Amino acid sequence: MKSLTNSKYYPWVVVALLGGVALLNYMDRQMLSTMKDSMQVDITDLQSATNFGRLMAIFLWIYGLMSPISGIIADNLSRKKLIVGSLLVWSSVTYFMGLATTYDQVFWLRALMGLSEALYLPAGLSLIADYHTGGSRSLAVGIHMTGLYLGQAIGGFGATLAAAYSWHATFHWFGIIGIVYAFVLAVFLKDKKRVALEEAKGSTQKKPQANVWLSLKSLFTNPAFWVILLYFAIPSLPGWATKNWLPTLFAESLGLPMAQAGPMATITIAFSSFVGVVFGGILSDRWVRKNIKGRIYTGAIGLSLTIPSLLLLGFGDSIFEVVSAGVLFGIGFGMFDANNMPILCQFVSVRQRATAYGVMNMVGVFAGAMITSALGSWSDDGNLGMGFALLAAVVAVAVVIQLYSLRPQTDDKE
Repeated sequence: MKSLTNSKYYPWVVVALLGGVALLNYMDRQMLSTMKDSMQVDITDLQSATNFGRLMAIFLWIYGLMSPISGIIADNLSRKKLIVGSLLVWSSVTYFMGLATTYDQVFWLRALMGLSEALYLPAGLSLIADYHTGGSRSLAVGIHMTGLYLGQAIGGFGATLAAAYSWHATFHWFGIIGIVYAFVLAVFLKDKKRVALEEAKGSTQKKPQANVWLSLKSLFTNPAFWVILLYFAIPSLPGWATKNWLPTLFAESLGLPMAQAGPMATITIAFSSFVGVVFGGILSDRWVRKNIKGRIYTGAIGLSLTIPSLLLLGFGDSIFEVVSAGVLFGIGFGMFDANNMPILCQFVSVRQRATAYGVMNMVGVFAGAMITSALGSWSDDGNLGMGFALLAAVVAVAVVIQLYSLRPQTDDKE
């Protein structure tokens, strides 16, 4: 164990370990959106798209409110304990979802899942950024993000497994898997102490722990952070829309049962996003060596690809059109996703990155909660496709803001 953690390859072991956590994070939250048809037989309140939208939105509101808090905790306490603890709690919630018999029970379990899952991402991404300080940061973050997409894809099979067995058993087994993995993580994951980073950069004296309020003041008086905040929030609208409503859109546009549409939608996004984050990570890591704005340019290219895909998702009515749009969206959003934390590292110091990402996550998730509820109402009115198409305009705004406003001076702000 000691030789493993001291190995030069251990930073990539961390990526692999946290990629598994990311997979479970998105798998557990995604299953509900694809098992709706099976669950509504037993829980009739789920037959309303508006009720279902509220169920998805409560997760996002709680998740968003907790994200800055989880970032502050991660910047000041043990990220390992935070990651392991959150995984253990949300996996237990997944197990108990299989015991739910009423809409209210599902609602409050979903809220608790939002609270526990919010504790992971700021801690996980800041830990990866600390381990990968050289020219591998975007690729490392991108590979970690593939865990999110793979989890989303596996979650898409929830409807298939529920049809073959039961939705109760599906929640039970995925919950058990996560609980077991939490104990594996407790053994093999090692935190990266900030003092080690400072020594690696030439400082031998440990800096005093920053006051939380002074740290927040420093963060929110950083103009570049406000630009990043807006740049991150706007693409979150289509990002969350595809996570929560793409299976429904596939089913409605193509006239397919959810047991087929769910896996088709989530696999399409997962596979293409994998391509996007790997390509975007490699491109960004190479481009930034020649041009300090290389990461920003890579993210802008990715977002630009999602604009035509959203239009095609909104108006396409054939398998080729809708699947092609999903592929294009996944590649573009993957390129964007792989560079969010690396771009943040260009403007925010190492001691504030988890907090900063937590605030970003909160703003992005709140945008997602609003669009999730809105698309629920649009779906009831038969206008879900039009809602997707309109999101193309807001993404174009994000691209312009990003290219015009962000001017980094370094790739790793101290």
